[in-house]
Amino acid sequence: MLQPPVMGKAHGAFNMAAGLWPLVHMRGFEAVFGPKVDRWLEYTVAGMLTSVGYAQWKAGTAEDWRHSRRLGISTATTLLAIDLIYVPRGRIRWTYLIDAAEETALIAGWIVAGRNHRKYGQ
Repeated sequence: MLQPPVMGKAHGAFNMAAGLWPLVHMRGFEAVFGPKVDRWLEYTVAGMLTSVGYAQWKAGTAEDWRHSRRLGISTATTLLAIDLIYVPRGRIRWTYLIDAAEETALIAGWIVAGRNHRKYGQ
């Protein structure tokens, strides 16, 4: 059964990994998601995503998981919206649809974790 603290740790780790990738190896990131004109912007988003992931990881406890959920759902919804708006417009590569699927799965995970929390009173 998926519990909120576990979901917080998992989503935090995912966001940290996603944020660190372009910071550590921009060429590999661009090979998958396309070249970036404004690298400063990519570095900014990557840093913010890493920071959010770290905050989620640290808030992924039984006492603090609600903070992790707020960060997780809002971040995933924002990234999902960008993916779904800008892929069809041709501004970003189709590979961002893979990210859209991942963000959708993370949102679904939070919904399930929240229901489990309410159902079992944990």
